[in-house]
Amino acid sequence: MKILEGGFMLKKILILGASGLVGKAIAKECLNDFDVYGTYFSSKTNLPDEKQFQLNIQDEKILRDILNLVQPDIIVSTLRGDFDEQLKFHRVLAEELKNGDSVLYFFSTTNVFDGDLSKHHSEEDEPISKSEYGQYKINCEEMLVQYLGNRSNIIRIPGMWGKNSPRLNTMKTNIETNNQIQAYSNLECSFLLDVHLAHQMRFIFENDLRGIFHLGAVDMVNESAFLENLVNQLTTAEVNIQRNHYQDKESTYYFGLVSNRNDLPDSLKITNQEIISHLIH
Repeated sequence: MKILEGGFMLKKILILGASGLVGKAIAKECLNDFDVYGTYFSSKTNLPDEKQFQLNIQDEKILRDILNLVQPDIIVSTLRGDFDEQLKFHRVLAEELKNGDSVLYFFSTTNVFDGDLSKHHSEEDEPISKSEYGQYKINCEEMLVQYLGNRSNIIRIPGMWGKNSPRLNTMKTNIETNNQIQAYSNLECSFLLDVHLAHQMRFIFENDLRGIFHLGAVDMVNESAFLENLVNQLTTAEVNIQRNHYQDKESTYYFGLVSNRNDLPDSLKITNQEIISHLIH
């Protein structure tokens, strides 16, 4: 437990999936202002040994032991894995939290709207998905809210980038090996940085904001245009970018998250160009 001068105790945050791109960034951002704990599956986190726990989502007992030991004020779920196993895991988690005071922030995805690409979607829109991934996230969102009410908060995010993200590392590898980079020329979307998301989440935690959040760049961009811009600033070499039509049609499809919330300050907003600038410097 961290105690500041004057005897004030920091709130405890437990990050489920603290070794992943999102979880790692949130843990780093919150270290000075919260008492941070995290779980990992195979690769250990950067947290002190006494504040990180190995967790297999199939092991319900370990989850209960961690919750009893840490007694977190805030729980962040950024877990990945088998959809059925994740749904079962989050149901057990919700049952454990049901009679307590802990606040849960569950990370979801743009894919909860992949069944309707006729427009970008805000927090007020009803999710509709045709993909297995999107349907799993919808089921999990609904189950958590059913169990925890307003103590369950949904964080929907678009494609994530970071200086050491799988997306950027794959792109650099493709550039070095002259492999083709696939991109849709008729799909409008937005992206987000790991470190910027972490800034936003710290503000959300500090101000106890609740509900559904759509986080992402404030502007929308054609996917192929974003990737071409990024590639051109990463290298002067000729790169093979294959521009495809989504659904093999020339129509424009909309796969972005927009937000109608007004409780995040302008200083925590970002554009797609600012994302690219961060990645190349």
